[in-house]
Amino acid sequence: VQFRFLGILMAVAIRTKKPLDLHLAPWVWKQMCCIPLGAADLEEVDLLTYRSLQGILHLDNSVINEENFTVMIPLDSFVAHSADGTSVPVIPGGHNVPLTFSNRNDYVERALHYRLHEMDRQVAAVREGMSSIIPVPLLSLLTARQLEQLVCGLPEVSVEMLKKVVRYRDITDSHQLIGWLWQSLEEFTNEERVLFLRFVSGRSRLPSNLADITQKFQIIKVDRVSEFYSFVFNCT
Repeated sequence: VQFRFLGILMAVAIRTKKPLDLHLAPWVWKQMCCIPLGAADLEEVDLLTYRSLQGILHLDNSVINEENFTVMIPLDSFVAHSADGTSVPVIPGGHNVPLTFSNRNDYVERALHYRLHEMDRQVAAVREGMSSIIPVPLLSLLTARQLEQLVCGLPEVSVEMLKKVVRYRDITDSHQLIGWLWQSLEEFTNEERVLFLRFVSGRSRLPSNLADITQKFQIIKVDRVSEFYSFVFNCT
């Protein structure tokens, strides 16, 4: 249920062009777009497991052979660690299937397949949730990066972007105060600019297409500065 609801939220973000601050593994976006996964995708998110599997697959035959394999390799059956660290069989009854020098290639193939597809049910539930709002089959026309940007917007908030989503009232962009504002924001880290964006607009991400922003934040000139604290009006 939770994953289906996540799919609904993601579809709403696409429809309303209100990005979500989500941080998902790159291969999840690929699966959402029905893009086949490979060993490189595991390497990107779990380098230790990837290297372990590659080490078993590409043994130095001058050092490890059929006789000393079980001594040199710290695995004795067809099991692997899942994403949460749990030891799981990669084939039915895998705990009782010994890992040997001769079947190591089959083990690596099975373990890799398990890791790449252990989230299939959850991804299917997310797609099901999205299908209630948007035509999910069209996602196969997108790249993983394009889908991520549609749902999450842009992770980086630059000063140039902020300049494109602001409007001025009783002051111009050439005013010295405005220059100071942009100069200060240039010195901010991206995380600090995200906080600024949240303060002035209530959002943490900008859509990938800035033309989708229908409500810009407004800078208003105030003469009696000493009587006011900084404030914003955030209407949704």
